[in-house]
Amino acid sequence: MSETQKHRAGFVNIVGNPNVGKSTLSNLLVGERLSIITSKAQTTRHRIMGIVNGENYQIVFSDTPGVLKPKFKLQESMLDSSTGALVDADILLYVTDVVESPTKNSEFLERVARERIPVLLVINKIDLLKGQAELEQLVDKWKELLPQAEVYPTSALHNFNVDNLMRRIVELLPESPPYFGKDALTDRNSRFFVTEIVREKILLTYDKEVPYATQVLVEKFHETDDMIHIMVVIYVERDTQKAIIIGHGGRKLKHVGIESRKELEKFFGKHVRLEMFVKVEKDWRNRENALRQFGYIE
Repeated sequence: MSETQKHRAGFVNIVGNPNVGKSTLSNLLVGERLSIITSKAQTTRHRIMGIVNGENYQIVFSDTPGVLKPKFKLQESMLDSSTGALVDADILLYVTDVVESPTKNSEFLERVARERIPVLLVINKIDLLKGQAELEQLVDKWKELLPQAEVYPTSALHNFNVDNLMRRIVELLPESPPYFGKDALTDRNSRFFVTEIVREKILLTYDKEVPYATQVLVEKFHETDDMIHIMVVIYVERDTQKAIIIGHGGRKLKHVGIESRKELEKFFGKHVRLEMFVKVEKDWRNRENALRQFGYIE
């Protein structure tokens, strides 16, 4: 087998602070919409794998929760996912943007600076800059902090320079057989994406703390040739939050249901019958048994 024919495969982990566009970039690189995208921070709670297959390569991307100082046990679990991504990667994508301070979460950044694997620094949202001089100043600042990293200015929103980033990732992959079947897209099952789609609609519908205090659980997923019957429960921490989620006359919950069903039908490519209920699970973000039930702790 010639050098060009040798198969390459590896794990490419995407890390960074909340709201810098990691999930938008991840979805672009994978070519599928696997991660929640909203303008709100801390929308990704789980590590989500997206698998890209070429004839001679396989890339296993992991979109991770944004790095933050935890206030709840839930956020401790999210931070564990992000720090764990530094351990088992073949290539690390550190995503920042033109807005955040380069010294934000300096402790995590120092760990990235010590990595011996290839680090690709993605400066996202460069469409917000006024000119080349501003970009060069920003690149210089980041090169001081991550001198070993290769810098890729991008705009995930406008798909700028993402192709060059992808080509470099393929070049850096180690020689290896594929880790998953060549037709695999993700390691997550259908129920997981139901919860993510519903949770996204909740994030887009409600304000302040309420969407962050919610958790979605699929109670029923029954699929036939032409339809899927799905039953989900939205858990909140307090009775007042339950009232807000339902809304006056049930209007808010109905809106979430309609928008979720539309997205689910696009995702699965068939008719969806969706039932939604709201229950109170007091202080679930700080209770290990609840976090284990919801899949945050193994």
